[in-house]
Amino acid sequence: MGLVGPGFVGAHHVDAVRRLGNVDVVGVAASSASSARAAADRLGIPRAYGDYDALVADPDVHVVHVATPNYLHAPVVKAALRRRKHVVCDKPLALSCREAEELLIAARDAGVVHAVTFNYRGNPMVQEARTLVARGELGSAHFVHGSYLQDWLIEASDFSWRLELEKGGESSAIADIGSHWFDLVEHVVGTRIASVCADVATVVTTRIRPEANAQSFPGHAKPGGTAVDVQSEDLAAVLLRFENGARGVVSVGQVCAGHKNDCWFEVNGSLGSLRWAQERQNDLWVGRRHGANEVRTKDPATLDAETRRYVHLPGGHQQGWSDAFHFVMRDIYSAIRAAPGAHDRVPAPALATFEDGHRAACLVDAVLGSARGGGRWTPVAGARVGVQQ
Repeated sequence: MGLVGPGFVGAHHVDAVRRLGNVDVVGVAASSASSARAAADRLGIPRAYGDYDALVADPDVHVVHVATPNYLHAPVVKAALRRRKHVVCDKPLALSCREAEELLIAARDAGVVHAVTFNYRGNPMVQEARTLVARGELGSAHFVHGSYLQDWLIEASDFSWRLELEKGGESSAIADIGSHWFDLVEHVVGTRIASVCADVATVVTTRIRPEANAQSFPGHAKPGGTAVDVQSEDLAAVLLRFENGARGVVSVGQVCAGHKNDCWFEVNGSLGSLRWAQERQNDLWVGRRHGANEVRTKDPATLDAETRRYVHLPGGHQQGWSDAFHFVMRDIYSAIRAAPGAHDRVPAPALATFEDGHRAACLVDAVLGSARGGGRWTPVAGARVGVQQ
């Protein structure tokens, strides 16, 4: 494995892969030779590269992990695919639906494994929810709702490259965390979102960009800085119509005090309901009209056999965010180790491919397009014609 972008999530890529026990992390690339060397020393990686081309060209790098700011995803991915390296890319895969489609086509032509890190798929209770829906225990799903709320951008002194159009893209909240929610519910419910009706807002319209570092989190504000106008959204409300006729609604925000990483969804069907929340991720609420409601816990003794693939601790021992990330990497590297051509088979549940990354990018585009049009219903690119509405 070689890592491009050794920031917050890049370090978690390294941790998740090392936990597999049979993959060598051989190199890291950053924006300069000095920053790459510092990251390599910090993470215990032997080789450091001042640019991604050098890492991609290393014959000892078989899998390229892309954890850079969004605007670099496409050039790094393309460089890796030209050398027919397997690619693991953070979301969003690309800055637009069209750009994501180009990467998907290139990955298919290269004949390599391609993956996007929608890490919540690796949680056992997410897989249990998916199994319950697939078995028909909820009946026909007719309402899917939830939210993904955070508070890390609530103050004007909070700043990130994600807010800079040239680095993060046109969208902030929807691309960053809304894409996770969209992938999560489509993965669980087994039907796609056909159209959206969106209202987005920029609550904090002027922010202070620090001089020394273009990222500042709560409690770590840098002194000084430059006032900049912000154009990307930090709050959104989106109505949804699914291909199976179900309706939905999601709230997405990065300016909601007290919400640290509050992602949850609920599915309501003709026979039952279920709800999963990331901050209580070892539980799954199941609701019924006829019969007792229950909270299923992460206990391998009581979960479905397929779900147990994502459990590595006994009941009562809590699993967390990094465990889900590890299981995503396990499914990715299982595909990589398979025989040539195996990546064309049905992937393991937690393996989100560039097709899923393209899907998420098209959803982001549809949300922004709907909002620009004054909140009109807007179809998602690739949605099935003739959907019930």
